[in-house]
Amino acid sequence: MAKMIHSMIRVLDEARSLAFYKTAFGLEPVERLDFDNFTLVYLASAESTFELELTINKGREEPYELGSGYGHLAVSVDDVAAEHKRLTDAGLAPRKLVDFAPGGEVIARFFFITDPDGYEIEVLQRAGRYL
Repeated sequence: MAKMIHSMIRVLDEARSLAFYKTAFGLEPVERLDFDNFTLVYLASAESTFELELTINKGREEPYELGSGYGHLAVSVDDVAAEHKRLTDAGLAPRKLVDFAPGGEVIARFFFITDPDGYEIEVLQRAGRYL
């Protein structure tokens, strides 16, 4: 079955967000992935394997409005292609399966599905950091 692994939020000021999450919840950075247009910082604590993913979009100067910042829940599965087929067969309309390879090497294989209220859920192949 599915295992909840992370939730993502967009933040304007990385240092301010890191300080807040460390102070408020004891979350520490466990991995940082830096790309041309954005940076991902994964935060976790010893209490749980669930992580908070901070997305910092480079060049953004204005704060996000509540409700307009993109976010999602994420789960990992043993066989993402089989899960995609199962959800398609169930009439739940998952979006296309994606191989994410920003540097030429696949670092994630996933698809998104939307719940009845419009919330996005990312379904990832269990591999690498997405166990």
